[in-house]
Amino acid sequence: MNTTVAGFDIAEYRRRMEGALATLKHEFSGLRTGRASTTMLDPVQVEAYGSMMPLAQLATVSAPEPRMLSVQVWDKGMVKAVEKAIISSGMGLNPMTDGQLLRIPLPDLSTERRKELVKLAAKYAEAAKVAIRNVRRDGMDRVKKLEKDGDISEDQQRNLSDELQKLTDSEVKKVDEALASKEKDILQV
Repeated sequence: MNTTVAGFDIAEYRRRMEGALATLKHEFSGLRTGRASTTMLDPVQVEAYGSMMPLAQLATVSAPEPRMLSVQVWDKGMVKAVEKAIISSGMGLNPMTDGQLLRIPLPDLSTERRKELVKLAAKYAEAAKVAIRNVRRDGMDRVKKLEKDGDISEDQQRNLSDELQKLTDSEVKKVDEALASKEKDILQV
């Protein structure tokens, strides 16, 4: 339901909450599971041409096998910089260089490492929930101010507050579902 009352647009708060969920999904894509994923290397920044650049702007990443990534670097002069960035990314990856192609075998995840990744995923999910709750707080403050200023009635204030709470609950539930799915993915051997 799209509610716009006295300049209060619930769609704006929905968009902001969905942005927090989108950020969470992007962060989850950088978490390693047992399988190769081309999005794993998205967080890797490479020092290139005098600035830090995302790996995707310097190379093509593919997953030719379930436990192998390959990175085709476009500029021959950037191969060493890309290799260094992948090694220092903290993901525990060791690329093998073959000309402009880097082959990255994915080592098995230890049980301990899997648990660390689940904790990290939970931390990301909690940050997303906090962001969603902050959007709700902003909305509630706005609704209270509109009522105080006499722009909306007490009933409208209650209805808008209820709608904001339902939206918040819905988005938090999506975060919980995304976390459960990612945990299952990480713990799957």
